[in-house]
Amino acid sequence: MQAVIMMIPARNMPSMIARNNNNVGGFFGSSSSPFTLAQPNLMDALEMGQNTPESEIPRIREDEFDSATKSGSENHEGASGEDQDPRPNKKKRYHRHTQHQIQEMEAFFKECPHPDDKQRKELSRELGLEPLQVKFWFQNKRTQMKTQHERHENTNLRTENEKLRADNMRYREALSNASCPNCGGPTAIGEMSFDEHHLRLENARLREEIDRISAIAAKYVGKPVVNYSNISPSLPPRPLEIGVGGAGFGGQPGIGVDMYGAGDLLRSISGPTEADKPIIIELAVAAMEELIGMAQMGEPLWLTTLDGTSTMLNEDEYIRSFPRGIGPKPSGFKCEASRETAVVIMNHVNLVEILMDVNQWSTVFSGIVSRAMTLEVLSTGVAGNYNGALQVMTAELQLPTPLVPTRESYFVRYCKQHGDGTWAVVDVSLDNLRPSPSARCRRRPSGCLIQEMPNGYSKVTWVEHVEVDDRGVHNLYKQLVSSGHAFGAKRLVATLDRQCERLASAMATNIPTVDVGVITNQEGRKSMMKLAERMVISFCAGVSASTAHTWTTLSGTGADDVRVMTRKSVDDPGRPPGIVLSAATSFWLPVPPKRVFDFLRDENSRNEWDILSNGGVVQEMAHIANGRDTGNCVSLLRVNSANSSQSNMLILQESCTDSTGSFVIYAPVDIVAMNVVLNGGDPDYVALLPSGFAILPDGTTSHGSGGGVIGETSPSSGSLLTVAFQILVDSVPTAKLSLGSVATVNNLIACTVERIKASLSGEPA
Repeated sequence: MQAVIMMIPARNMPSMIARNNNNVGGFFGSSSSPFTLAQPNLMDALEMGQNTPESEIPRIREDEFDSATKSGSENHEGASGEDQDPRPNKKKRYHRHTQHQIQEMEAFFKECPHPDDKQRKELSRELGLEPLQVKFWFQNKRTQMKTQHERHENTNLRTENEKLRADNMRYREALSNASCPNCGGPTAIGEMSFDEHHLRLENARLREEIDRISAIAAKYVGKPVVNYSNISPSLPPRPLEIGVGGAGFGGQPGIGVDMYGAGDLLRSISGPTEADKPIIIELAVAAMEELIGMAQMGEPLWLTTLDGTSTMLNEDEYIRSFPRGIGPKPSGFKCEASRETAVVIMNHVNLVEILMDVNQWSTVFSGIVSRAMTLEVLSTGVAGNYNGALQVMTAELQLPTPLVPTRESYFVRYCKQHGDGTWAVVDVSLDNLRPSPSARCRRRPSGCLIQEMPNGYSKVTWVEHVEVDDRGVHNLYKQLVSSGHAFGAKRLVATLDRQCERLASAMATNIPTVDVGVITNQEGRKSMMKLAERMVISFCAGVSASTAHTWTTLSGTGADDVRVMTRKSVDDPGRPPGIVLSAATSFWLPVPPKRVFDFLRDENSRNEWDILSNGGVVQEMAHIANGRDTGNCVSLLRVNSANSSQSNMLILQESCTDSTGSFVIYAPVDIVAMNVVLNGGDPDYVALLPSGFAILPDGTTSHGSGGGVIGETSPSSGSLLTVAFQILVDSVPTAKLSLGSVATVNNLIACTVERIKASLSGEPA
């Protein structure tokens, strides 16, 4: 007699929540959490008074969920593939599991969804079931969970597709209603595209540059000629332990970006020849002696200013003390010399490594170094460290504004140990070896002396001594640049001190949990700070006047002119694909820098200037403190729309400040991607388009040699504020960009500037 195997189905199985990777709620809850949103798009804010369409992820209907639940609890003979009984079909007999049996198997499934034979037999004995009944129940349960997950993914994809369709319609409508930036009238079909207009301007500029260089080159016949060999392009800063790069807000070159002028020093100089190397070594040794003297000597070499807050170099005494060097100051150049000392929270070994590794150096000083590369390593050092290391390098130093030209240098960097726990790293220009008519800056011996201190601290004395042609600086920034604080030792030391605190915070393990929103998960903290670091580097790389990209100035009234450039993003997982329009403007505010910084970083005042928030309430969901100053932190913000039908959005923001300047940088982020990051996942594939602000003192303030934050000045001091936006104007990289889109972005940035001016001028002094 054949045995009949009965499967015992059940009804009304309670709903379950999977504990595996199917849960996309993560840090913020399940898929029905109020935090759920689609990736926000800044172009949605361009239509004033318009709300973004609803993009909430729909919940699974209760009847569908109940139906799926029942399918996991009802079992019958032959219910599973290869385990079916090969004997002739008979009428199947059903029997439902008891509530107790279902609850026990549910609890066991949460702990072990794939029980082995021994576990199934033990469970069947405890519940009074056959082992095959238990086996089929678990098979059906796994199938149910897989089906539920696929249904959820399909819903998300359908919602995203509908959102993209709506975005496309809005873009088309915005382009059709675009107006001419000059006359205000509608743009005509067939009008010259922005790309073509930009290329015509660039071609005219290059023709003038070629004519000028050709005339200058005639004067240099018989002198050493620059070797224009094919060398690898210079690399922008990249995050520590992250290998990303690009140009223009850290991205790939776009329209005009890859058109380097004839005076681009970073591309026009190759590595040294064999005949040059003995001269380079001799220069480096002499520069090291000069740096030690400059770092340790007092008066009469360094004279205290009248207010007693800083020192200045006595140029006559300098010439008497250091007769050797790189020759007299070129005609038309100005001397900038400064010295600064600070104690930083990093040991001397790690500091030396950061300075001698071009990638780490560019990353730590990303607000100052826009591009850098090592042309040739003449010596790697001895005894397994950097003692005696010698590198020929090029670098481009920047101020975060399009109004100040960058400073390009071709130099040798030399590292030497002086006794136990004392190191020195010096730079000196090699322009005499390869004369360049376009060189506007040369470095006399500059660098730092690093002394070991207890408890992993180091004392850093930095000397910065350059000769520069600053005639290209905009009048708005002339006072700051001429004071020596724009590129001086104080800014370098303040940046190093702040970055050392940030790195120490990233490695901290004893995180207090008293404050709400503090991220204590060690891996989550590292991933979020790594993502924020990439965002800051991307912003800084594209806001300056670097020769790696070309700004086009829109007509305006002078200093408040908006400058724009475009780039194409293709096959870059860290940035959304398509045409990205970057816009920036710099202007003066009669408000101390500290007040400007506090206003822009405060989530409570964000809706006063952020058009993207559309009047919604901004709430800080999580934050990571990364310095002594409360303004140095990474935050995750949620914008709650005033319209309940509009989806919420998340914004990743990093604010940082020191005694010489500050940044507030932010980017909309996807909630699902942020859940991965907060759980310690790889942040490299989170798409970012950073925007933000760079705040600098206007040069009229007094800068002491001590620490503190910007704004510790007289109430009458002002600020220089740079506003920069990045906007994805078309998701197709090959699309044409019309002048109408540029006009729309111009209106957006102008409106933001006016809101900031109105809000700050209304604050009590």
